[in-house]
Amino acid sequence: MGSDRLIARRLAIVLLAIVGMTGCQHEAPGEPSAPHSARQSETVELGPRPFYLLDRLAPGPLRTRLDECRAGPFRSSRFSIGHRGAPLQFPEHTRESYLAAARMGAGAIECDVTFTRDRVLVCRHSQCDLASTTNILSTPLAARCREPFVPARLDPDSGGLLAPARATCCTSDLTAEEFLSLEGRMDAHDPYALTADEYARATPSWRTDLYTNHGTLMTHAESVALFRSLGVAMVPELKAPEVPMPFDGDYSQRAYADQLLQAYVDAGVSPEDVQLQSFDPDDVRHWLAVAPEYGARAIWLDGRDPREGAPEAEVFATLAREGFRTLAPPIPVLLRLDDAGALRATPYAERARAAGLELVTWTLERSGRIAAGRVEGRESDFYLGPLLPALRSDGDVYRVLDALVREAGVRAVFSDWPATTTFYASCEGLE
Repeated sequence: MGSDRLIARRLAIVLLAIVGMTGCQHEAPGEPSAPHSARQSETVELGPRPFYLLDRLAPGPLRTRLDECRAGPFRSSRFSIGHRGAPLQFPEHTRESYLAAARMGAGAIECDVTFTRDRVLVCRHSQCDLASTTNILSTPLAARCREPFVPARLDPDSGGLLAPARATCCTSDLTAEEFLSLEGRMDAHDPYALTADEYARATPSWRTDLYTNHGTLMTHAESVALFRSLGVAMVPELKAPEVPMPFDGDYSQRAYADQLLQAYVDAGVSPEDVQLQSFDPDDVRHWLAVAPEYGARAIWLDGRDPREGAPEAEVFATLAREGFRTLAPPIPVLLRLDDAGALRATPYAERARAAGLELVTWTLERSGRIAAGRVEGRESDFYLGPLLPALRSDGDVYRVLDALVREAGVRAVFSDWPATTTFYASCEGLE
């Protein structure tokens, strides 16, 4: 990207921060953002997928209840969080993916945050995923990768995989200008690849490459401006660095966490419109200490393995006393199967709620097609895992979603296709 293009892009950011794209509100930089209800469009476009799933849900009370909602009206809801945007079909963390999520009624959208070599915050799921989420390997910037592409090593007789293809390309290998010159691609890589082109062209059959020609990467600042213009809440995650910290000698974890927080303070984004996230509880503790109005809304992403079991009740009580308000573990940490195969709340969900903590969970519709108690093409699945024996078709996504609300008591769900969670939220009257 040339310097003129970068200047034009930065000007656009400023303009977006001043004039909302919805036409509902004019805001000057530094002024508090307007309440969500006053800024979010009430018209959403669900498309066919929620109804495709509903048609595959087995007859019963849930099916009857949701069938009654087919005609709408459908409204945006903060229950529906766009996980990386709408990455079931759009390259994650791109402008196109974010816009699709907003159109589908996601009342909150996630920007995973990491940093470039010149310490500009950018939206990427991980610091070193560029080889599998962008076109970097087909550009001259491939030479800047920490580990350039290495082809797979195959057994000459059997064709079996002896060593997978690999490449490691990090945001911290590039300047922000270089990062923004790349294009987003669907998150995938082929371990059997013999060429860089093969490595990057491995999108699963249940996703699509239809919308990968213009995957516009974004800085964190651009995401703030865009989300503000769309009237959606912001759910940024401070990603764990994959480089030694302090980076470049003096960029510490605390400085990184402060930089993320300060972006919202400087933009005048109300604490009610942003929930900072981290898998590291010390980041949440830091935000609680330095900016309690933002820290109190922060989300601790609890990435525990469902097989670990639930902490004792006192652990949750301690978190609540420290000021933690919201926990976000994966779906199988909150739901279990009872002896009859019904979806029930786990002790984790029960103990967290008893301590007064709110629950959010991840990630719906990230697993692929469901058929006969398994995810097609996979021996196991992280996102549904122990629940799979009770699931028979894609329509059972609604059974999982309903149990998350009625049994586990979640207040929001991250989804790779927000139209599904928006449909459910509209049907159930969830804000």
